Amino acid sequence: MSDLKLQPDELELLASYEADAWKSAQNIKEQKEQYRAYARATFRKDKRVNIRLASKDLLDLQKRAVREGIPYQTLIASVLHKYASGSLVEKQT
Repeated sequence: MSDLKLQPDELELLASYEADAWKSAQNIKEQKEQYRAYARATFRKDKRVNIRLASKDLLDLQKRAVREGIPYQTLIASVLHKYASGSLVEKQT
């Protein structure tokens, strides 16, 4: 193995794989379609919202979106989705 540095979550995955803890998925076609349906429902954009932002915040969002390679509106929608679903958490200091 190379001198590759793995993140803690990657080490956890590797350990579970090496412990033969993985099981083959059943009904792959059905599961794929089920997850496609979840994705379509999650990312369907059917409402428009207008908000006011500080110019600096908008500029920072646009810069980050450029670094991520996505439109800034998509970045904003993603952040809001993560917050609303509880997967965006405040960093504890």
